[in-house]
Amino acid sequence: MVQTSARLLKVLSLLQSRRFWGGGELADQLGVTERSVRRDVERLRTLGYPVHAAGGVGGGYQLGAGKELPPLPLEDDEAVAIAVGLRAAATGPVQGVEEAAVRALGKLEQVLPKRLRRQVNALQKVSVRLGDSGPVVNAEVLAVLAGCCRDELQLRFDYGNRDGVASQRSVEPYRLVHTRSRWYLLAYDLERDAWRTFRVDRIGPAPRPGRAFRPRALPSEDVAAYVSRAVSTEVYRIHARVTFLAPARVVSEQLSAVAVRIEEEGEGWCRVSTGGDSLEMLTYFLSATGFDFEVHEPPELREHLRRLSERLARAAGAAPASRVPSGMR
Repeated sequence: MVQTSARLLKVLSLLQSRRFWGGGELADQLGVTERSVRRDVERLRTLGYPVHAAGGVGGGYQLGAGKELPPLPLEDDEAVAIAVGLRAAATGPVQGVEEAAVRALGKLEQVLPKRLRRQVNALQKVSVRLGDSGPVVNAEVLAVLAGCCRDELQLRFDYGNRDGVASQRSVEPYRLVHTRSRWYLLAYDLERDAWRTFRVDRIGPAPRPGRAFRPRALPSEDVAAYVSRAVSTEVYRIHARVTFLAPARVVSEQLSAVAVRIEEEGEGWCRVSTGGDSLEMLTYFLSATGFDFEVHEPPELREHLRRLSERLARAAGAAPASRVPSGMR
């Protein structure tokens, strides 16, 4: 049997790992009796941890929120993940957390063992952030959404569409999904009676949690793929269908963090549906993939590419530069 102090930390770690534990389950995990579990819970309470107990059949324990934040025991991989995340947040795209991230990072790195600090430093040295990663997301909004997903609470918020027109939405929130440039909320829209995907940066500053709900079956086992398909075109002003002259598997690997829909069409080529808020954005995205491609829709994108190709040809000296001012030739 482990020593009491070590067992207390184990009990605390288990309580933090999920919302509710049955008394018998905790006893089995620790290799002790349920009476010992009750004593350990009382010791945690005296240390300031608000552990709630439910008696009777199906009773058990749940770690609640107290007036102050108690110490949080972390596994090695959890400590590394938090340290790396805090370093990224200090200069990242989530608005309002930079200073707090720096303070929290200082406290964590002060107590990190050398072996874990080396892991964090190694990850930091080889990680490079290139420019802005996307629209800025309010940290408080993100925290409220995450909490409602976790606790299965209905949510009401103001939502602005791509034209800036706001509407009220009442939803059951299920998952937060992050692509290379944006945060999305997968939720069931109660008024529209359908699954919807919302851009978090378009959700108003004061989302309002509501009552608990009974979870529905998710629309797909692969939530990330479902959201990717949902936002590949619908959220953009311009929709595009393109053939890539590369196998779907290869294209999928390169575009795994981008919201696109990829369909296998033949040996060595595939059909991609995507979108953008401007022709310039779509042109940059398609060109940066490194694959040869052919645009099917929309016609204005094909015309934009034709004009751009002429400009680039003139810039490379492969076409007459009749329109270039003589002083620049």
